[in-house]
Amino acid sequence: MENKLDFSLPQKKTKNSAASFIIIILLLVLIGLVSINVFKPTGKSLLNGNSQALMTPDEMKGLASKLAQRGIYERAVVLWKEYLANVNLTDIERARGLFQIASLYEKANMYEEAIEYFYRSETTSKAAELESQINTHIKDCFEKLGKFSALRYELMDRTSFNEQEGAGSEVVAEIGPEKITQADLDALIEQTIDIQLTPLMSFMTAEQRNEQKKQMLEQYKTPSAKMQFLQSYLAQEILYRDALEQEMTQEPEVKSQIEEMTRQVLSQQLMNKELAGKINVTETDVQTYYQANKDKYVEPAKEDDPNSVPTQKTFNEVREQVTSELINSKSRDVQQAYIKQLMDKYNIIVHTSVLTPAVQDSNDM
Repeated sequence: MENKLDFSLPQKKTKNSAASFIIIILLLVLIGLVSINVFKPTGKSLLNGNSQALMTPDEMKGLASKLAQRGIYERAVVLWKEYLANVNLTDIERARGLFQIASLYEKANMYEEAIEYFYRSETTSKAAELESQINTHIKDCFEKLGKFSALRYELMDRTSFNEQEGAGSEVVAEIGPEKITQADLDALIEQTIDIQLTPLMSFMTAEQRNEQKKQMLEQYKTPSAKMQFLQSYLAQEILYRDALEQEMTQEPEVKSQIEEMTRQVLSQQLMNKELAGKINVTETDVQTYYQANKDKYVEPAKEDDPNSVPTQKTFNEVREQVTSELINSKSRDVQQAYIKQLMDKYNIIVHTSVLTPAVQDSNDM
């Protein structure tokens, strides 16, 4: 019997067709549900990327407020930033939020960040309710940073009617294409004073350092004093640049000097750090030291006056002297103890007998 090839298509079974139709419908429903969840505005944001920690805007503000009340300012800042990034606000509302962030930074003693966000706030919206507060807070931040020159120009800008050109923008010198403005010059002077005050930072509070800095800045108030500083700076700067062009840092004797200076600076900075954690002189300490050493603070009798007698100097007359002597006394104790600690750590042994000359016998004289 002859076999014939069958090229006809098999008929679809009704049962399988109905099942496929149901599956397609279910897939379409599932896709629709996913699309709704993805694109539907929920009014909620993610906290720190944790999908399990969804919070509404009001909840985030409430938590930020609670953290701030507990003194956890930096975490409160994170929440405020999260809030501003996820909520549609008017310019004035956003300015208020930025002001809150700036205030939190200020409370956290992060004054540079605070100044930035106070600037952001006033740039976002010129709100009359915030203007005077921002002026006061920015002034306080610059003072706490000890940036008195910057503060002076800031105040000049805020009281100036000319907004086109900032205070201190006048050029006082040029090094090729580089321009040094009046504000740059004042900043250089302030930086120099900061370096001069570095050895005292361990013994003084921030308020005391700022007060000392203000007094030192007084000597640069006159134009002639600023000109003298500028000329000295320019001379040093061009010598430094020419030395770099001549690759003097590669010369053996220069390398040795740089290494020695690096050794001195690092060792001094380490000691300053140690002293900063150990030296704490209060007003009571100074008065107690004065009372215990009153005989040291006596005005001697005048030699040309037979009736003159020694007189006791009052505490206020010798306050600075007493403070300095007390700090030096405590510093010596801390330094000696710290050096002893490091000598033990690095197993230092000094063979004094080698460096001590032998005692000669009297018969050999």
